[in-house]
Amino acid sequence: MAATLRSPDRLLALECLDRVGLMDLAMRRADTLSGGQQQRVAIARALAQCPTLIVADEPVASLDPSTSTGVLDLLRGIARSEGVAVVCSLHQVHLARAYADRIVGLSSGRVVFDLPAARFDENAFQRLYRSSVTDNVSHPHR
Repeated sequence: MAATLRSPDRLLALECLDRVGLMDLAMRRADTLSGGQQQRVAIARALAQCPTLIVADEPVASLDPSTSTGVLDLLRGIARSEGVAVVCSLHQVHLARAYADRIVGLSSGRVVFDLPAARFDENAFQRLYRSSVTDNVSHPHR
């Protein structure tokens, strides 16, 4: 049993949990964790793969604002400190503006714009949502 506790995979898992601030919960079942803690476990699982890219699909969709910023702070910190690219889909425009280096707006599967976050303005917002509304009215069964 002692050999199992010190296996390289287990040590890597514990290191990754520590990197996302969850070392103290390492022995708890995932289904007993909060939504934010579960997201951090998912990030730790991704880190254990030594990625060069993390794709995060709506990582804060069901989280409260404070927990959302904590998860996005963690992803941004990993991207900056470890050189891991993070592609994150978000529907909360204010979070995209606060955390993204670039914002790519998609509507009906098409790129509406691709620009630095600092250049995302009301015009880009209107292009995205006007396009989305127009497409849905013109093609309601898409």
